[in-house]
Amino acid sequence: MIDIHSHILPGVDDGAKTEEDSLAMAKEAVSQGITTIIATPHNKNGKYDNERASIKNNVQILSELLVKEDIPLTVISGQETRINGEMIEDINNGKLLPLNDTKYLFVEFPSANVPRYSSQMLFDIQVAGYTPIIVHPERNQELIEHPSRLYEFVKKGALTQVTAASIVGKFGKNIQKFSHQLVEANLTHFIASDAHNTTTRGFCMDEAFHELKNEYGSDYFYMFLENSQLLLDNMNVNRMEPSQVKKKKFLGLF
Repeated sequence: MIDIHSHILPGVDDGAKTEEDSLAMAKEAVSQGITTIIATPHNKNGKYDNERASIKNNVQILSELLVKEDIPLTVISGQETRINGEMIEDINNGKLLPLNDTKYLFVEFPSANVPRYSSQMLFDIQVAGYTPIIVHPERNQELIEHPSRLYEFVKKGALTQVTAASIVGKFGKNIQKFSHQLVEANLTHFIASDAHNTTTRGFCMDEAFHELKNEYGSDYFYMFLENSQLLLDNMNVNRMEPSQVKKKKFLGLF
């Protein structure tokens, strides 16, 4: 299993604080069946700045430590960047880091709202040659209240990633319900942990994928598994396009 979103690097954001924390997270990831994990520290979220060069250096250090400790987990470089007006400039000057140096780039919205310029920025990112992946949309208050906004982003080429813990109810029943509605409406393309530690913000990947298989069958289960591999390989992911019928059904749930 591949986990494309984590905060496993020590001491760089609100995830692992020490190397010991990182090792504990790595062991927990392996126990859940995760073989490859993308380290995606926060960037430009008002508190943390983690640019390409420093992330790659920290991933190399952690990778060497995992080999030393004989933990069978591959760590790959990525970045979780809060949407901002300088993203295209930062792409051009090499500060932004796509996932595994592919065409896929994480974009995070603030938790309470979606900035007015988001549609234009998501378009500009695509013009620059990258595919934006909106992370944890199920935890954004404006998208919960106005899901048609997310539908429009996806219709215009953006992808989304839902948190495993949201699928299984760790963030509450409302977010769990919205997460499942995103799956049903074909408005999400990846399930990832967004793990920060082994206690309050753990992986939940095994539990989430079991729930997906039980609720939606093997096709969805394997689609989400395969999409993470396709991302790593810089290939086009599986997209079940949201139809007008599904749009109306989805919006009718609110």
